Amino acid sequence: MPSPSDLIQRNDDGSLTKETIKRAVKAFRRRLKLTREEDEARLGNDAMTQGRKSSIVGVKPPEQYPQEVWDELVKRGRMRSLGDGVYELVD
Repeated sequence: MPSPSDLIQRNDDGSLTKETIKRAVKAFRRRLKLTREEDEARLGNDAMTQGRKSSIVGVKPPEQYPQEVWDELVKRGRMRSLGDGVYELVD
């Protein structure tokens, strides 16, 4: 696993690079997908039930990225804070 210093790259002006933002969003999407899949597995998807879609819309972001990354994504309108450190993607 890459170290946090490898994940966070900055432009000359100190702002986060496009690549850093892109990797953070990808990591967030992966965590959200896995959380939804785990939730759906618990809902009883077997041959005798219909199965249901997960109603999870937000998760806590991966800790390998600092809070400033998530704040920047909220500022850019890519995410929304749901409170208590939980975020959701904005389509």
